[in-house]
Amino acid sequence: MRDNPVIFQGFEWYLPADQRHYKRLLSVLPHLHAIGVTALWLPPACKAGNSTGNGYDVYDLYDLGEFEQRGSQSTKWGPKGDLMDLAKRAKELGVELIFDAVLNHRCGGDGKETVVAVEVHPNNRLKDLCEPREVETWLKFDFSGRGGQYSDVKYDWNMFNASDWDDRTQSRGIFKIKSGGKDWAKDVSKEWGNGDYLMFNNCDYTNKVLSKDVKNWGVWVTKELGLGGFRLDAMQHFSHNLSMDFIKYVRDSVQDEGRDVFFVGEYWSGDVDILDAYLEKSLPDLHLYDAPLLYNMAMLSWDKKPDLRTVFERTLVCTRPDNAVTLVMNHDTQKGQVMESPISPSFTPLAYALILFREAGYPCVFYGDMYGICEPHAQRSTCGGKLADLILARKLYAYGEQEDYFLNPELVGWVRRGVDDEDGSMKAGMAVVMHWSGPPNHAPALSPSSSMSSNRPEWIRKLSDNLGKFKPPSSGRIPSQKMKVGREHAGEIWTDILCGSKYKVVIGRDGCGVFPCPKNTLTVYVKEGVDGRERFPVGFARSIEEHRGASFG
Repeated sequence: MRDNPVIFQGFEWYLPADQRHYKRLLSVLPHLHAIGVTALWLPPACKAGNSTGNGYDVYDLYDLGEFEQRGSQSTKWGPKGDLMDLAKRAKELGVELIFDAVLNHRCGGDGKETVVAVEVHPNNRLKDLCEPREVETWLKFDFSGRGGQYSDVKYDWNMFNASDWDDRTQSRGIFKIKSGGKDWAKDVSKEWGNGDYLMFNNCDYTNKVLSKDVKNWGVWVTKELGLGGFRLDAMQHFSHNLSMDFIKYVRDSVQDEGRDVFFVGEYWSGDVDILDAYLEKSLPDLHLYDAPLLYNMAMLSWDKKPDLRTVFERTLVCTRPDNAVTLVMNHDTQKGQVMESPISPSFTPLAYALILFREAGYPCVFYGDMYGICEPHAQRSTCGGKLADLILARKLYAYGEQEDYFLNPELVGWVRRGVDDEDGSMKAGMAVVMHWSGPPNHAPALSPSSSMSSNRPEWIRKLSDNLGKFKPPSSGRIPSQKMKVGREHAGEIWTDILCGSKYKVVIGRDGCGVFPCPKNTLTVYVKEGVDGRERFPVGFARSIEEHRGASFG
């Protein structure tokens, strides 16, 4: 993995279904690359069950917006031609593409089949609600619009073990198929008794034809788009054996091309022990999203007596730093979604500093924080328009040994000392200070738990019942933190990239400086005149539609 990599999640949930999103990403990709984005997480690019679907309601893996199926040739995001243009430009720039692979289920069957099934309890998939009976389910997938191109495999009931719809009774539920002696996968999470079923028509990976076809698809799409990696959606809800086989099969099949394929799994749990146990039995370089860290930051951002020193407690980036993809927000945690986890807007820049400027973790930046979110929950970009500055600062200065100054509940900081580059040059370091005493008085009285889905309660835990009482800094005095950046910097002046030269810190002969940080904000100090310092402020467009008029540095 290259120095200081950054993933950019290239979508949010409410983007318009205008089939122009690949064009938007193509237009901004050079600018994202210039500030330090090294990988682009694509929205689910396979044909959905309907023309406006985001792709998590996947119909045909092999249709990337190329065939007239499910009411449209294009996907919501755009036609395959636009996707190929984006892939070509990404390759030119050296930006890796990460494909959002939805392997757990299929949606939008072409025809009905009659099977024997039993309805199970939605909160306990091991509890039957009735005797087995015949149901009519949409489990025939002919993919006639594709006509056998890329794969001649068609789906029938043998490739599924459950469905959410009985057409005979026009009723919705979870209908576990009993025909053929089918059962739930055993190597899945214990959520709802057994976590195999999530939604729609659930794939049965004991079927060897299906398993082989999906693995072949992984190789095909990797080569077709020149992928650098995959995000595996809803990983706890489908066979662990299949997911490991998929990863090994794809890697083995493209190794002659010298391609190093990255994999991150969405196993969404706030319990780090669950994530750790899953990684323990997985391939050593599999990554997972650090949901516990996201929830810690969300809780801290609304806590009336926060303790910043606890932010990394029981997080994946703490227990398994080489396997953690860190994030502040994504399409599932944004407002209106099932795992909505609001972070106080004033805290969002601090949250991004906690994932972008640390040694550990592979940070992922959310589209909505960079370019805003569409209706019905419209919001402008976050971080006061400074998110691009933070990403660029990571690219230029977040190098070298890290020393933490987590001494005060409200005020923490750390130093990155820089490192000698292979060409003999020096990659500069930085000094980061953040202050947080709680949300502003006008903030809504809520915490992430108020809107969290009731079926995923495991993350809702108190940070600590024994936080010591402390006094806020005296009014009129700017909080500051003394930190050592190194004797080699003695006499230098360091300034905050976010506030220009408003705060100047002279490094003493002992290599220390006293770094100010106003209440409830963030400061990021670098040496005055260091290479790249003139690029701040970045002036990045706060709307993707405005980017052509912006100065990108």
